[in-house]
Amino acid sequence: YPSATSALPPACCSFRYGLAFLSCYGFFVVYSLRVNLSVAMVDMLNNTHHSSGNHSGSLCPSHSHPPRPKRNHTASVYDWDSETQGWILGSFFYGYILTQIPGGYLAGRFGPKWLMGFGILGTVIFTLLTPVAADLGPSYLIAVRVMEGIGEGVTFPAMHTMWAVWAPPLERSRLLTISYTGAQIGTVISLPLSGEICFYLDWTYVFYIFGAFGILWFILWTFMVYDSPNTHPWISERERVFITTSLKNELCTSGNNIPWRAIVTSRPLWAIVVAHFSYNWTFYTLLTLLPTYMNDILGFSIQQNGMLSALPYLGCAVLAVLSGQVADYLRERCQYSTVKVRKAFTIVGMMGPAVFLVAAGYTGCNYTLAVTFLTLSSSLGGVSASGFNINHLDIAPSYAGILLGITNTFATIPGMVGPVIATALTKQNTIEEWQTVFYIAAAINLFGALVYTLCGRGTVQPWGQDDYTTHRCGFFNRERKGAIYFRCVDNSQNMSE
Repeated sequence: YPSATSALPPACCSFRYGLAFLSCYGFFVVYSLRVNLSVAMVDMLNNTHHSSGNHSGSLCPSHSHPPRPKRNHTASVYDWDSETQGWILGSFFYGYILTQIPGGYLAGRFGPKWLMGFGILGTVIFTLLTPVAADLGPSYLIAVRVMEGIGEGVTFPAMHTMWAVWAPPLERSRLLTISYTGAQIGTVISLPLSGEICFYLDWTYVFYIFGAFGILWFILWTFMVYDSPNTHPWISERERVFITTSLKNELCTSGNNIPWRAIVTSRPLWAIVVAHFSYNWTFYTLLTLLPTYMNDILGFSIQQNGMLSALPYLGCAVLAVLSGQVADYLRERCQYSTVKVRKAFTIVGMMGPAVFLVAAGYTGCNYTLAVTFLTLSSSLGGVSASGFNINHLDIAPSYAGILLGITNTFATIPGMVGPVIATALTKQNTIEEWQTVFYIAAAINLFGALVYTLCGRGTVQPWGQDDYTTHRCGFFNRERKGAIYFRCVDNSQNMSE
């Protein structure tokens, strides 16, 4: 890694940071399409306590707010019970889990650009079909959400594969937190904006408007992104050499010889699996049910619901970006080891949310305190973005997409069962029932932090290096049918691919 400051190409207007911001836009689209149903669902139901301005069904007194004129909406409403709602909200993850590992493999085999591009485009198309599917019945809506999940399932493994050849090691935390913060930004914007769209137009436009954002992203992605620095036609020679040189001792792979046995028996990988599963239990439970909690317990209208539901994710986005800057500073300037940084940020990003989530359950109808604790809980979760969340690239960058596919497969399970369990535990919508939901999520978070602290690692594992197969490797760019290859050199200097 270049030690001289003069050797570092500027971050401003660089293509690696351009990729970070464009992929951030991509994840904004991904999460906007994922969470807008959570807000739209409140307006899709044919229940009086879901109507705008009426909170007779909420546990707490209605939160005072200036009355707004009632709108005459023409969109359909549906008589779905809480069980049906839970299955609709969780169905996305049944498709999402199917394409995690295949996504990581296909991205490494054929290149991540088009896999991610068409994955998100497919999700956009099915999002635009959501109003039609809802009219046909809940089973059709569930099927559409499953297809959306299949499309989105390849996005994170594909992007991890792309970052393996685009992100210099000591800029990894910064670049990846910028990129993946799009998920929080998508949540922050889509929740309040969906509420306003529901009020001024109707719930169907939630899917049409965000679908249009997705089409625009796909056009930009098609013309501006390339699989590797060496195939990008506009990148400067200085930046290209900087990226490839910094990665030459980490990116090693012998063709298609993936060490599956070593991967699935790796203790550092399973530490990430447990941490990822635990963190997502809390994240997905709040992501899908926080609007319902705001409406049914705290008594906020659909417009207030969206804005206040977004506050936790705004804090998460801010702390995620800041944590990326701090993590790389600690590694580069203060010479802290990668494993210490990853573990410290994971502990803060998982134990902090657990504490404040439990505290939120004891605020009663104190609106300000409840929103404050929920915001602190989710915000501190953003710190883990520089912890276990990018540790795949530390332990085996050449297989980062596959590793993320494995960990995200397990981490998707909470999205499938979390909302169903939470809705089953909160049938009466009492504060005590929600306390149980929060306690379960907090306990799982603490368990994940403990396991990662004991078993996590921060260096490239033997099976992630060519020493594992008696080779010494250096970065070698070449594309064949879109796949990314690396040149390996054995001790006799014979070249092989």
